[in-house]
Amino acid sequence: MVVLFLAEEAKMTWIYLLIAGTFEVAWATTMKLSHGFSNLKFTLLTIIGMIASFGFLALALKKLPLGIAYPIWTGIGAVGSILIGLILFKDKIPPLTWLFIACLVVGIIGIKVTGGH
Repeated sequence: MVVLFLAEEAKMTWIYLLIAGTFEVAWATTMKLSHGFSNLKFTLLTIIGMIASFGFLALALKKLPLGIAYPIWTGIGAVGSILIGLILFKDKIPPLTWLFIACLVVGIIGIKVTGGH
């Protein structure tokens, strides 16, 4: 029973980190849509997204080492923001950049797999 509880708690820690990364993508997107904080609605959404992102990151950091949680959080934000830029803003991504995006993804997976958590 205790092992099951610990496993559930560990899962929640990773879920908190995933949610934090998702909110990071959200606030980066709404910051772009705020046009330099000149659009009040998107400015407020940016602030809310930042607070939520940092809040969930703080929850994840209760159990995960900083050296594991922070790079994964920023990696989720980076890759997610690139994808949103492609889809929503029609950003152009040069072919070589895709190689480095793949390196980011592999790095995030590597940190998760080798982090021992």
